[in-house]
Amino acid sequence: MLPNTRTRILEYLRKQQTASVHDLSRALGMTGANIRHHLSFLESTGLVEPVSERREGRGRPVRFYGLSRRVIGDGLQDLAKALLDVFVKSSTADMQEAGMQSLALSLGSKAASPSEPLLTHRLAQTIDLLNKLHYQAHWEAGADGPHIILGLCPYSAIIGAYPELCRMDAFLLEQQAGRPVEQAAKLQPSTGGYPYCLFKLTVKK
Repeated sequence: MLPNTRTRILEYLRKQQTASVHDLSRALGMTGANIRHHLSFLESTGLVEPVSERREGRGRPVRFYGLSRRVIGDGLQDLAKALLDVFVKSSTADMQEAGMQSLALSLGSKAASPSEPLLTHRLAQTIDLLNKLHYQAHWEAGADGPHIILGLCPYSAIIGAYPELCRMDAFLLEQQAGRPVEQAAKLQPSTGGYPYCLFKLTVKK
């Protein structure tokens, strides 16, 4: 549980939207140094963030803080659902497949070109990209070839309504690893974490 002072800072920012150290110091009856200490902690934990600066006189600009976007929330999930609704309802199966391939190519473009000839190196590059995209992924050797485990589905809030996104994941893995993949598990319960997805790579013989 947050200490009372930090709770009061968050409540003040929730009501006033933004505030400077001076504003918070005056409202909460605390020194500026004390307020800065608590703001530093809240910023490090992703609860508040600097939102603007204003120059007042000849001194340094005054920084204003607000609740972080993570705390406030946004409409990205609703927008994504609306866009997918429009796409799915207006597309044939072939168009949907092509659309998922295009999305995978777009996501994959954030990574360096997967030019490594060794499969293990390509897998390492693939995992690096996946984790930048918040999949919490890793790979393991299997008797039937390498397995890529997606420890977290970044789209779990909407994947039930849009299973096409699993095809996007498969295309992304194939593009990065340079091998065909087969999904072997989808949102499988785990013993100590989030439900995971598992993809098997086909190894060339």
